[in-house]
Parts: sequence; C-alpha cells; structure tokens
Amino acid sequence: MTVKRLRRLRQSENIRRLVAETRIDPSRLVLPIFVSDEAEEETPLESMPGHFHWPSSRVGLLTKQAESLGIPGVLVFGVTEDKDPGASRAFAHDGPAQQAIAEIKSSTPGMVVFADTCLCGYTDTGHCGIVENEKVLNDASVEVIARTAVSQAEAGADFVAPSDMMDGRVVAIRRALDQTRHLDTGIMSYAAKFASSMYGPFRKVASSTPAFGDRRGYQIDPHSHRQALASIERDVDEGADIVMVKPALVNLDLIKTARERFDVPLSAYNVSGEYAMVKAAAAKDWMDERRAAMEILGAMVRAGADFVMTYHALDAARWMNEG
Repeated sequence: MTVKRLRRLRQSENIRRLVAETRIDPSRLVLPIFVSDEAEEETPLESMPGHFHWPSSRVGLLTKQAESLGIPGVLVFGVTEDKDPGASRAFAHDGPAQQAIAEIKSSTPGMVVFADTCLCGYTDTGHCGIVENEKVLNDASVEVIARTAVSQAEAGADFVAPSDMMDGRVVAIRRALDQTRHLDTGIMSYAAKFASSMYGPFRKVASSTPAFGDRRGYQIDPHSHRQALASIERDVDEGADIVMVKPALVNLDLIKTARERFDVPLSAYNVSGEYAMVKAAAAKDWMDERRAAMEILGAMVRAGADFVMTYHALDAARWMNEG
C-alpha cells in the first residue's frame, strides 16, 4: 500500500494558506463595547485587560478604529450604577446604550450596531428580568425587554439582541418593533445561552452579578444539548433574523449541529471568561496569545459560525491585516 503523505500539504506557510479549509478575516468579527453612565474618560477594566468603560461621547473613537481595521459591527452594552427594580435605565432615551448607539451611528454610520437587550445591568437584583418575592417573572420581564428593544431601535440600532432567555421574548419584540414602525430593525437572539461559569469577568464589568440565587432558572443548563436546539428552533419560529450560541468555545458541538439544522445566520459569542483565560495565560508566558486567540476563533468559524462576537476583535483584526 502506498503511504499517503499528508505532510506534502504542510511544507510551507503559503502551501498551508492555499489549502486551508477554514478562512477567517476581520469581516467575521464583531467587537463588544461597554458604555458607562459614570465614565468621563476611558476607564480600564481589570477583569478584561485591553477593554474599557467608555463614555458615550467618545465611543465613536473606538468604532472608527474598528472600522479602519475592517470590523463591520459592534455589540453595545450599557453600564450604570443607577439601578432599580423596574430597570428604567434600560429603556430610557438618555440611557447609556441609547446614547452610545446614537453616537456610533453619527460617527461611523456604516457600522452595524447590535444592542444587547437585557435587564441584568439595570435591575437592582442583577437578574435578567423583573423580580417579585425573589422570583424572576417571565411575562412582566418580556414587556420591559420589548420596551427596551424599541428604545434601542429608536436610537438607531440595526439589530436588537435579547440575551435574557425569557420565553416568548422574540415574538414580543418583533411585535413591538413592527407596531412602532421599526420594520427594518432586526433581531439577533441569544437563542442558546447557557448558565455558564464563563461570564465571570463580564459580570464584574457590568456590575450584574445576581444579588441572590443564580440564572439557572432561565438560562440553559450547560449539559443540555437538546434544550439548546429547541430554544434555537423556537426563536427562529418567532422571527429571529440571526441566532447565537453562547458561550462558543465550550459549545462547538452545538454550533456544528445548529449550522446543519437551521438555515439562518449563526453567530458565536467568544465570551469574557474565554478571553480572560487566554489573557491570563499569556501574561504568565504560558501561552502565545496571538496563536491561541486565532486558533480559538478559527475553531468557531470551522464549527459553522458565520461571525464571532469576540473581545479579541481589535487585536485579531490587526493580526489578520498584518498577514
């Protein structure tokens, strides 16, 4: 039998590039950004090195930088210390996310703006919905989430992105958007969002750690593949234009299955814990950050993601542009 010499395809950088089956470039990346009510200038985030709390008035500087690197979209998170039971800053016209969206659209009108549509950063409990007697209410939460989505659309968001995991929120948002004549505003649903340990750094950044209990009563158990697929199917049926798997690195199997089963755009969220692990290991000189980050992003695209939300977006785009 003739030995099949696969190493012929690995002999040089250019051969490897020619036969690469997965290709990734800056156009597949979306940059998450944090905009704070309290920030007067960029404030470094200890749990997420390289990221900042931005004042809304300066966030255009960041999106211009992203645009220059070929990154087509950003995901906006509002951060505030002004929290209350009804999450009123989530849908306020002068809320941090709404101000940031308007500024981004003014400074970089071609940038695709995804607005995180959740209440956890705005409630005094840190939960993703309205709480009564330490119980997160589904339908009452959906009403506020839909109201928040409309306010984000009014500010100029191209897509609202519900991340709460309440039942029925996609159809409620679609109805609210259509009733307010935001017919062209899309919905990117966090359709398969797990109750993961990988969100720790983000919760410090957004001051959204639950004051009691946890989110396992409404986010998907990390061991439940079938529930995740059912959740994606439901959100597609309810009108989601794009669906997401979060976190991505520990759910590559789900990304692959979702790509095979659903004929809609699929995004993957390379979350804060995944980012922080690479950063921490690189800081200890235990890992090459560039190689590790690009390997992780490539795996997410190889599994089937059309694009990736990643905190490595700026660095990854620079590395790709360097060749």
